[in-house]
Amino acid sequence: MITVYVLQSTKQKYLYVGMTNNLKKRLYQHQSGKSKTTNPYRPLKLVYMEQFPSRQKARDREKYLKSGCGKEWIKDHLSQLEP
Repeated sequence: MITVYVLQSTKQKYLYVGMTNNLKKRLYQHQSGKSKTTNPYRPLKLVYMEQFPSRQKARDREKYLKSGCGKEWIKDHLSQLEP
């Protein structure tokens, strides 16, 4: 299974969308500063994830979530989850 995930910075207004076949390892890489893209935005929290049976389906979803419409979808989805 391939996981598409969304991380949110706890200190800045920043969302990161990625995909991996090992979420635990990838989250560790983000949190420990091994990812150049997310390093300046640490600490990060996992706010959303979806699993897909194929890499292609996961990549399609990742591309959508990285688009303008996808970022809006994420923000709307996250606002519905807040108390």
